[in-house]
Amino acid sequence: MALRHQQKVYLPKDVRSNQYITAEIIVTDALLAHYPDYKTCYQTLSRAIFNLAEQEELYNIHVITNDKLPVVRFHTEAYCFPTAEQIIFFYNPEYHEAQTLHSQDDYRARKIRIVLLATGEEIRSNSANFHIKVQSFLAKLMPQLPEKDLKIKIRDHQHLSYDLFAKAKGNKESYGYKLRSISDRYRARQCPLPDGHGSLCYVTVKLPLSRKLKQALLPTHTDDFTPLYKKLEDTFIQAASGNKLNRIAMVANGLTPLVRNSKFDQVDGTDEVQMLGFDPNIEELQYIRHWDGNRLVETVNFTIAAGVKDSKDDGLSRYLNRVEDALKSLTSELALDKSREELIVRFHQHISYKAPE
Repeated sequence: MALRHQQKVYLPKDVRSNQYITAEIIVTDALLAHYPDYKTCYQTLSRAIFNLAEQEELYNIHVITNDKLPVVRFHTEAYCFPTAEQIIFFYNPEYHEAQTLHSQDDYRARKIRIVLLATGEEIRSNSANFHIKVQSFLAKLMPQLPEKDLKIKIRDHQHLSYDLFAKAKGNKESYGYKLRSISDRYRARQCPLPDGHGSLCYVTVKLPLSRKLKQALLPTHTDDFTPLYKKLEDTFIQAASGNKLNRIAMVANGLTPLVRNSKFDQVDGTDEVQMLGFDPNIEELQYIRHWDGNRLVETVNFTIAAGVKDSKDDGLSRYLNRVEDALKSLTSELALDKSREELIVRFHQHISYKAPE
């Protein structure tokens, strides 16, 4: 492949772009002392947050005071689906707006989490402007809080999602992306980020275990699903290795994978979330597996994380091209029907930092 083509990755024209920013405020005894009870605290703060957001033209905002983890996905209808540990938000950035408090009156939150969802068109092109707007919003919010010197952890989440098999379904049009790191994109748009901010880039893919796939890889009437998982694992590792992708994970335990930088973040799991810790500075193989041959799940999650070298210059386009090559090798070996099955690829980019520094 010519170098000029490697510096771009060609994605289906109907690729979907999402961005949301979370601002986490630690709940302290001093903050709670300003209110008679938790409920009053949460309601008073959320009203101030919503009023300021309206003034700052931020039109889709949620306040979470039950310590549930936000997950954001595109959907033509807007709704949120709470679980014991997560709140999954479905929305279309072009149309949907919200101001919602997600709370539990008698629960003391560890954090007040403000979730700001990008709205409008051209989400990726306007991502720096959205980040600047959120920075301005937070700078105006902090003096309004009754307790001073509170720290905020800001996380900017962005992802592109598309069907790897789009062409096989007749979607021939594509668009060339020259992918860059968030910090490089923001620097070009005069959006300041603190030195030493954290960054992560990775791809996730969910492979449904279809009836056809199980029939092909498992003997009939078996309770041992090890052959299925071993075939998937071996094929995945071989495909990744052949494309020099060294930070990989396969999760087939029914939990939601959550990627973190193992150098800085705690990577313990929970009842719903499987933490995956990768060090982007290490080039040696980092393979994480979580599956049980005695348990059959509906979906297998594959994760491929980028390294520091992948994120330099125009390396992310080459990285995603290599990821696509690996996934095509995997799905070809599994003989998936590209015209009838869907394989959604999600390209994630995250940054995080504390404010004020």
